[in-house]
Amino acid sequence: MATAKQEIVTKQNGELQNRTAQLSTSERFTNKVMQEFSGSVAGAVQVTDYQRSLIQGYFIIIDRALKSAEEERVRKNSSNRDHQYDNQLPVNWNTVNMNDLALDLVHYARMGLDMMQDNMLFPIPYKNNKRGCYDVTLMEGYNGIRYIAEKYAVEAPSAVTIEVVYSTDTFKPIKKSKDNRIENYEFEINNAFDRGDIIGGFAYLEFSDPTRNELVIMPMKDILKRKPKYASANFWGGKQTVWENGKKIEVENEGWLDEMVRKTIIREAFSAKHLPRDPKKVDDNYQYMKMREARYAEIEAQQEINANANTVIIDTTVSTPAAALQESSTPQAENVDLGTGEVTTAGTAATEAVDEPDF
Repeated sequence: MATAKQEIVTKQNGELQNRTAQLSTSERFTNKVMQEFSGSVAGAVQVTDYQRSLIQGYFIIIDRALKSAEEERVRKNSSNRDHQYDNQLPVNWNTVNMNDLALDLVHYARMGLDMMQDNMLFPIPYKNNKRGCYDVTLMEGYNGIRYIAEKYAVEAPSAVTIEVVYSTDTFKPIKKSKDNRIENYEFEINNAFDRGDIIGGFAYLEFSDPTRNELVIMPMKDILKRKPKYASANFWGGKQTVWENGKKIEVENEGWLDEMVRKTIIREAFSAKHLPRDPKKVDDNYQYMKMREARYAEIEAQQEINANANTVIIDTTVSTPAAALQESSTPQAENVDLGTGEVTTAGTAATEAVDEPDF
């Protein structure tokens, strides 16, 4: 009994030491970010204590993403048929483009985006062959999109209703007219346990002045237009290639279509199209975010190469040799953006230790 208690105490002490070490590293990381940012922007860095805590949280999540990407790099190298196409650049803090990342982190922290919150902000590492390093892009999830929309909107809605509509439901939009000053709707679920097929969805934005209420209707054809090109069947449903007895076969995956449709409606409802941004609220941080989003769009344009190659980390250059596009003979792990269901290159966070970061 005493031995069991000693083991528990030893384990708890070890966990406490690990958390303490991680906190110490996150503090050093925050100082490094401040240093890099100061070197790129004239003037002293102005951040609040809360924003510093957000940056420390960024370190924890990015660190996990880098560890996961490194595991995938090693696994992919070991499964390559021709090892001359192995990725020899390890994924760790010493190979990250810290200058650009520091700029991103300070701006996003000033906006108040918390990477520790579900689907608010998450990192994706990309290999940059030109620079011989990894760029870490920061992508807003649907909660981050909602937060930004409400923060910078001319008027934030007092309530937002999001509903997915099935074939057995009754949905009747009540549009604004000369006899009806308030846009509204009627919605009834007729069979809660067998609602049929998804045929679309809607969002209802309510404001302090109800005459400004807006009903956003999205039929399924419009939702599918927004479906990522490399959508995962695990999320969106459909045919999926799996390995069985060493062979590839196609199976039908039901996925989580309801959840993906709901998230698509959320993204549409909180876009600037329906919640215009207030020019008086738009600041340098918001402008910087929009500029970076344009850059990320350029990177995403390279995903066709990544999809064909079954590579682990997306290159931001197009100089990949044709021979490197051949498929591995072993099963490939599919990693997806949990916010959109799009196949990405960052997998589940790992917990194993890596080389100590140089900061």
